[in-house]
Amino acid sequence: MSVRAVSIPADAENATIEVGGKRLALTNLNKVFWPEIGLTKRDLLQYYANVASVLLPHVRGRAMVMKRYPNGASGDFFFMKRTPSPHPEWLQTCRIEHRSGNVIDFPIADDVASLLWIVNLGCIDLNQWYATCDDVDRPDYLHFDLDPGDAPFENVREAALLVHDGLAAFGMKSYAKTSGSKGMHVYVPIVRGPLQKQVWTFAKTFAFGMAKHDPKLMTAEYKKEKRPPGRVLVDYNQNRWGSTLASVYSARPTPLATVSAPVTWEEVESGIRIEDFHMRNMMQRLKDAGDLWAPLAAKRGRFDLEELMHGAALPL
Repeated sequence: MSVRAVSIPADAENATIEVGGKRLALTNLNKVFWPEIGLTKRDLLQYYANVASVLLPHVRGRAMVMKRYPNGASGDFFFMKRTPSPHPEWLQTCRIEHRSGNVIDFPIADDVASLLWIVNLGCIDLNQWYATCDDVDRPDYLHFDLDPGDAPFENVREAALLVHDGLAAFGMKSYAKTSGSKGMHVYVPIVRGPLQKQVWTFAKTFAFGMAKHDPKLMTAEYKKEKRPPGRVLVDYNQNRWGSTLASVYSARPTPLATVSAPVTWEEVESGIRIEDFHMRNMMQRLKDAGDLWAPLAAKRGRFDLEELMHGAALPL
């Protein structure tokens, strides 16, 4: 694995570099994005350049919702869907018509240059659609966001293992990662076929089944006022059309610059912490553990959810 395919200039405040034959202007490189640990926008760009080879297969061909932090991790942020103009002629976009009739051209991180162009806008974390641009209504994986609320992270790990077992009962192979914020994400690669609403319906049924299985640990009540205290939310609603989660290997705007990191189920069982994985140690993690999500990116072992939904009632 190449440690550094692209080198961000070390001293200049602004710089123009060439990436894969494409010219890319980088700005405000010295701006401190993480004051607690002294990491700058340059460090953020270099991090993404370093992990691009393992990250890009998970976001390529997917609309990107930009979450921009102009003043760094501790500052305010805003969401931006439409690709700003002007933008490089080489940047690929994904045109999506929303149900309101509004048509939006989203940027796509198809290569290192486009990835760094998006990050240069102040995007700390990356948020991509769950369906590729050639058919935005049919996702190729379903997922669950395990949100601890006021519960300890130990409860999140326990809930993740139960979700893993519940999915395995259907024959579904699942992959885990830390959210990089407070919880965990569990993903299942699926054969593309069911519409987004069908995937969401399955995820909702499964989530409420898990909550019923262990109501003292988990809840599927999406509205905060209905959630019992101390329960881990098995959030199925991120499977809605147009919703996003932080991508795998995504940096997060936390004081320690934590990363949404792939983990094995054995690691989840033995004990992990959110702060174990961050921008400063992720390359070493990749050297030690490899790309744990390579099978998901390679579309191996995808589950035929449509076949299950046409079968018997869900045994939950």
